[in-house]
Amino acid sequence: MGGIFSVTGLGILLIGLIWLFAANADEGVQSSRILAVFPFPGRSQYIFAEQFMKELAHRGHNVTVINTFGSDKNEPNFRVIGAKKIHEIMAAFGNADYTQTASQWQMLTMTTQFLNLLTTSILDDAAVKDLLNSGEKFDLVIMEAVQTEALFGLIQHFGAETIGISSYGTDTHIDELMGNISPLSYNPLLLSSRTEQMDFKDRVMNVFEASVMWLHKRIVHLPSQRDLYAKYFPTARKSLDEVLDSFALMLLGQHFSLSYPRPYLPNMIEVGGLHLQQKRKVQPLAKELSEFVEQSEKGVIYFSMGSNIKSKDLPPSTRKMLMETFASVPQRVLWKFEDDQLPEKPDNVFISKWFPQPDILAHPNVKLFITHGGLLSTIESIYFGKPILGLPIFYDQHLNVQRAKQAGYGLSADIWSVNATELTPLIQELLSSPSYAAAAQTKSKLFRDQKETALERAIWWTEYVLRHKGAKHLRCASRDLDFIQFHGLDTWGLLIAITFVSLLIVVILIKCLQRVFVSLISKIRKNRAEASKLKTQ
Repeated sequence: MGGIFSVTGLGILLIGLIWLFAANADEGVQSSRILAVFPFPGRSQYIFAEQFMKELAHRGHNVTVINTFGSDKNEPNFRVIGAKKIHEIMAAFGNADYTQTASQWQMLTMTTQFLNLLTTSILDDAAVKDLLNSGEKFDLVIMEAVQTEALFGLIQHFGAETIGISSYGTDTHIDELMGNISPLSYNPLLLSSRTEQMDFKDRVMNVFEASVMWLHKRIVHLPSQRDLYAKYFPTARKSLDEVLDSFALMLLGQHFSLSYPRPYLPNMIEVGGLHLQQKRKVQPLAKELSEFVEQSEKGVIYFSMGSNIKSKDLPPSTRKMLMETFASVPQRVLWKFEDDQLPEKPDNVFISKWFPQPDILAHPNVKLFITHGGLLSTIESIYFGKPILGLPIFYDQHLNVQRAKQAGYGLSADIWSVNATELTPLIQELLSSPSYAAAAQTKSKLFRDQKETALERAIWWTEYVLRHKGAKHLRCASRDLDFIQFHGLDTWGLLIAITFVSLLIVVILIKCLQRVFVSLISKIRKNRAEASKLKTQ
């Protein structure tokens, strides 16, 4: 009997030791030091990842964030370094003219200049310099995967494992970083309004524009970033090319239910909807706002141009057109307007500098979302099953709105040229035809049907990289190939050359045989002629 108890006690002790070892191992991952860098000054790009960063801190990781906004809050395990200079520079230039036209090369050059400005604004910041000179160590660097390659020098400086994060999903730039391939025959460029359903003309334009981007990146963009890398990291232990090959994982702000099925490597993880607080209960609206929404017999339209474009800065003619449109519909309108007053505001319009967008879209009396077509807003409209009227301005907004139209839950208009008599029928069509709301609900069901939330998936994969010391086994061998090798141009070239040479040899042989045959026939005829002549003699 005593022997049984001894064995049982030993078993319990072993189980306890195993549990303690596992707990300590897990604690080693949970207490990692993480640096996250978000250089882009658009607030929505940071909003996409903010909840993710804070959840890492909540799980015991020590998180330091470099962004362009800073933070007034003090939260456990969460430190924010705000490199805000870029906003001062942008303010000095005034409001952007989104109606200007330029060639693709000119647009890419202006984008490079802006990205170079972002890079220098971050690396020249006093607090960032202090961090670089502090001797601090990090286990993981999370980099926003915009084309600020010189900033990736932080990776080699801290000698940490690296994860990339992209609020818009993948593009040709991210595919290059990871060694992924996205055939241009059905993967439209991010800045185009094309979808995966392209005809021949669209495919030609897609390949042409991708080729221009590829050339510009190597002729203009990368050389300028190499210069910045050499300037700010003169004693770097790795070259820029080696740094670009540092990414163990890429978190992508897309999901196949939001866009379309496409190829990804195993270390490219879809986390579309990462910003959604899916386990948060919908909060009741403030009293004044709640009364305005609930007392509208015909329902409510919600209008917001997002965080990067301010309605108050729209041209007076555009604001007048919008007011004429809203005054003509029987619904009430919530308008995110970043000023205290809107002269000549219609009685059915409620303005505010800020709205609790998820709680607004979750309200059953909100029937339509008029949006700029930003990805986060588009995802929220899908999550809450609301049809949209898209007024895209720039970047991926045209593509997002085009996808909404393709899926049947949205329509679009050009905000710069449309008038009230054209915009009002679009609103009426979206509200009167049940197909749009039904398509939005179908899309919502598809997106919600996932085994885990995007946040849970992002956390698991981040800690996976930490557990496996960079998860080197996920690195694809395609990263070791140059452009010619990667696309098989050398092998195809050899096979085509062999085929061509073989055909050439065959043609030459046929011609030689033909000459021999002709010569032989000629001799035979000559001999026959001579024989015939002898007979006649």
